[in-house]
Amino acid sequence: MTPRLREAIDEEWTWANHPMPWYTRAEIREISNEAQKIHDDIRHGRLIIHAHADDNGTTVAVGTYRDTGKSVYLHGENHLRQIADTFDSPAKALTAFERLHHDTMRAGPAPMTDTERAAGEARTSLGTPATGPQPPAQPPEIVPAYAADAGDHDTLLDQFLAEQGDWEKWRTFSDDTTHAIHESQTLRIERVHEAHPRETAWTVAAYETPVSDRMWHLTATGTTPAPVLQTLLHHLAEGDGWDTAIGSPVNEKTVTVATKPLTDAGWKHTIDGRWIRWMTPSGDAGIQFDAFAAQQPNSTLVTWTLWAGPSIDRPTWNVTASPYTPSSLLADLAETLAHGTGPRTHTPVKVRHTTHLITTPTAPPPSAATAQASRSR
Repeated sequence: MTPRLREAIDEEWTWANHPMPWYTRAEIREISNEAQKIHDDIRHGRLIIHAHADDNGTTVAVGTYRDTGKSVYLHGENHLRQIADTFDSPAKALTAFERLHHDTMRAGPAPMTDTERAAGEARTSLGTPATGPQPPAQPPEIVPAYAADAGDHDTLLDQFLAEQGDWEKWRTFSDDTTHAIHESQTLRIERVHEAHPRETAWTVAAYETPVSDRMWHLTATGTTPAPVLQTLLHHLAEGDGWDTAIGSPVNEKTVTVATKPLTDAGWKHTIDGRWIRWMTPSGDAGIQFDAFAAQQPNSTLVTWTLWAGPSIDRPTWNVTASPYTPSSLLADLAETLAHGTGPRTHTPVKVRHTTHLITTPTAPPPSAATAQASRSR
């Protein structure tokens, strides 16, 4: 399309049913924008209307701007309202207006048009909840960390990256997922932004070298409480917890170190076949260790499960970890569950849903592209 053809189209373009169809698109937009500005000035009290009148079926009015003191004569309504004349003072404007429209002149602004009334109702309906007045918001209560609100996970990640200069954010081909990678390229975080609340929203993975198999990994769902995630991110920032030897089985000492905070807090300790569980006295949160999975490092079975909710089978949230997850990291998380606290509001938080989920790690950035794509541990 040549510039001349585009110019011709712009010149010939008209607004359907516009009373002045001979105007160009640019002129019509200019008139409409000016009319909108006048309307907004009146609605927000910047332009005070002294009087209005009917001029052969067209509304006219006279008013004065508060900030400049300039008085104006307005002609038309809705998208056709425009300034037809200006005056130095309200007295001069009212005198001229009365001379022209003394028969139909009325004090104050004209009644709202149907368009203005509909716009006002739309603004009111958008600003007022359909369910009517809401009760006053109550301050959040302080509860055990495992019962606290999830908060804003994306903000937690952004704050972590802003404070940790040795971590860098990588966006994938999709805006649904963000990768954060340590400068050593042996520690990575995957954050799925729109994951279902019960699906994996976080995956943390550690590697012996940038191109080796995964040593261990940990996942967390989208409803994991903020205090728990803060503990996880703090541990990753410290970088002193990689104490699990590769290839060594999880032994009694590992389990004891990881769960000592729970034992000290008096959580109930039960054994059910291959599973060892520590739960709060009320049974609304716990940590489970799968002894069988711990000896099967190449399987997909979960070794550690941290959870809270009605039961471990119907958790409100959970964190899972593989066999070689550092015992110091698990101990930090256990300490938070046993003794940590956090805020919980009384207003339920709406969780966004998406029709497509990405819960498996995607390819690392080019500098680590030679790492193996699939990890078994």
